[in-house]
This record gives sequence, structure tokens and C-alpha cells, in this order.
Amino acid sequence: MQSQPAVAPVIALVLAAGQGRRFGSDKRRALLADGTPLLVASLLQAQRNFAQVYVLLQGGDDAQALGVPPGVKVLRCADAELGMGHSLAAGIRALDKHPASAIAVLLGDMPWLSASTLQLLIGQAGAERIVFPSYQGRRGHPVLFGRQFWPQLQQLTGDVGAKALLAAQSQANAASPPGAGAACIEVAVDDPGVLWDVDTPEALRRS
Repeated sequence: MQSQPAVAPVIALVLAAGQGRRFGSDKRRALLADGTPLLVASLLQAQRNFAQVYVLLQGGDDAQALGVPPGVKVLRCADAELGMGHSLAAGIRALDKHPASAIAVLLGDMPWLSASTLQLLIGQAGAERIVFPSYQGRRGHPVLFGRQFWPQLQQLTGDVGAKALLAAQSQANAASPPGAGAACIEVAVDDPGVLWDVDTPEALRRS
């Protein structure tokens, strides 16, 4: 009898269904200095650090034309124009039955995250935790959501994303009695890549 493959305790969901209007064109195809398309670079970095990687695309996107690497599983959001919150909710709903303990939500335009940062965040993740990095006091990405919070993520709408959920959990942390386990874990890192996304062509020069 063949043994069953090990279940990844933390899986990755890369959000890449946005319109990228500020960029002026489809930034997912924009090339970094080494010639790698932006989305491809982000997905490859995720694959190097997570056992299972999913990417959320628009309904009509051609995954092959976007260069989605082999092994990355494609999810779809037919009405992604309704905003990032709506897209994130769609992605979490699609993965609701996955047995992972947590899901790391990454953005498709953040290829400069260091492997050490991702491994540090994975090490802090858990089913009852939300884990996020900060650099010089500024909150960054990715955010790792324990499966306890997946039902709330599935209710998101609009373009706000999970900011309200993070704010609520941070307030709950502050109100918890001393010694109580914190549900929202901030991990300080020496990695500006947690803040660097690509909204304009000029931002590509970081590479």
C-alpha cells in the first residue's frame, strides 16, 4: 500500500487577480532586471518555501501565457474587479476543505521577500493564529491566517482586504489578560521586501 503524502501545515495563496490600473498595463507580465516576469518571480519564491502553492487569477486569464510555473495550482475569481477583499474571499472559499492548519496570503507583485522571512513566519503559524511581518514598525506581507479565521475571510467584500480582521484581532490582543495567548502575532524582520510591491513601472527598479 502506498503511503499518503504529508499534508502541508501551511499552504500559500498568491493573489494575482487584480487589475493593476496604476501600473498602466498588465504588471504581472512586467520584467524584472533579470528578465523574469513579476508574477513568475513571486510564484517561484513561494514554491521555494511552501510545499503547496495556489495562485488566484481572473476568470479569463491564460495561466500559460502568464508563465504560471508547473506545480502551482490555479484558482479563479470571475468577478475580481469587485476588489481584493472579494478576491481573497473567493480564494479562501476554494481552499476551505484543505486540511492545512494555516494559509499564507501573498501578493503577486512582491517578489523580494526573503526566504528567511518566509521560514520565520511559517515557524510561527498555527490554526489559531494570525502571523504577519513588520519592518521598522510598518506592517507588511504576507499574512498567515490560521484556519480558525478562514470563515471570516470568506465573508470579505470590496477592496479593503483583511485589514478590519487584523485590526480587530490586534485590539483583542491588547484587551487580553496578562499571560493569555495572543492570536495576532507580529514578527519583526530585517527585510524591506515585506513592504515592497509594484504599483508603478518605477518600482521594478528595485530589482
